[in-house]
Amino acid sequence: MRLLTVSVLLATTALAGCAATSASGPASSKIEAQAALKIEPVKTNGGKTAGLDYALIDINSAVLNYLGDTTSTTIAGSFGGGKGGIPSLPLGVGDVIQVSVFESQAGGLFIPADAGSRPGNYITLPQQSIDREGNITVPYAGKIRASGRFIDEVQKEIEERLANRAIEPQIMISRLTIRSAQVAVLGDVNNAAKIQISEGGSRILDVISEAGGLSAPNVESYVTLTRRGRSARISYNHLIATPAENIYVAPNDTIIVERERRTYMAFGASGANGRFEFEDADLKLADALGKAGGLLDSRADPAQVYIYRTVSRELLVKLGANVSKFQGEAVPVVFRANLRDPSTFFVASKFPMQHGDIIYVTNSTATELYKFLDLVGSVPSTAADVSANARSTRLNIKNF
Repeated sequence: MRLLTVSVLLATTALAGCAATSASGPASSKIEAQAALKIEPVKTNGGKTAGLDYALIDINSAVLNYLGDTTSTTIAGSFGGGKGGIPSLPLGVGDVIQVSVFESQAGGLFIPADAGSRPGNYITLPQQSIDREGNITVPYAGKIRASGRFIDEVQKEIEERLANRAIEPQIMISRLTIRSAQVAVLGDVNNAAKIQISEGGSRILDVISEAGGLSAPNVESYVTLTRRGRSARISYNHLIATPAENIYVAPNDTIIVERERRTYMAFGASGANGRFEFEDADLKLADALGKAGGLLDSRADPAQVYIYRTVSRELLVKLGANVSKFQGEAVPVVFRANLRDPSTFFVASKFPMQHGDIIYVTNSTATELYKFLDLVGSVPSTAADVSANARSTRLNIKNF
């Protein structure tokens, strides 16, 4: 009977302890125990968990020399045309043209002898569109191939076909409407549309302007030019600042303007944790820390401010690093800023932030010590409660 009583009391004590440390969900041990399959990280020979290797780089003035330009692609370099002349536009299907035939004197094929008073020895044929087969029709000359050819080529062929019928014929072709030389402008513009290319030449910014301009902030806008299966993408601000990138567009080009909200995240002992928008065209590390509330005096270690970022393999090579341990062109890098060093503040004011960066501010050693002391301070009260429970249990057994 006494054994039964002790068992009940011990069970009651255990349940009381469970109530004191209740949780909002299952314990990690129970989750692991009930899993049908458990996949754990593979460990290397040195006992290190195999994961993503990264490089640690201390921020200094030498590093800044390789971080200023974040432009990875160039439109002019991909397609050319930044400094070239105005591209010629050949005739194409759907273009509306008008053909005028001049003869040296009346009495010819088109100008009758009794023409009377007229402004000149010529006749203007009705307007016509280049048909689906790419042809136009001229009386007495028949069907003429026009699509894909330049105006002077078509004029010359018509003159040759009429040479034996008309009196020294001269042909003039006027293109009234260009429908074959258009550019599609899509995305974050105010009036997405197909824009007709001017015969005087249209550049990227020209057609974006004709589409109503941007509907998103300049700093968050990126322009992609697609031509014959190839694409290149740059920021809108870089396009404006670099005239060579503002190249002439070509027929059937597609220009897509996209808004990309540039954000970074801040964790650890910063004044505020979470995701923050750049809002500025050229956000620096010092500005980013300020937007995140700076460093907490009571917790942060100013010497251990980290920026997590993926950089190109080429950057590490320029810094003289051994990149043999890394595979691929993208390398995970952790930049470290020691803000206990006064000169690092100047570097932080020039260190450019990039979209997707993660700032992590570590706790100071003293903060971790305080946490430990708080834990130690809570042990006596817990031990006293256990002793009291034990004495109460003994008294109940004796009384029984």
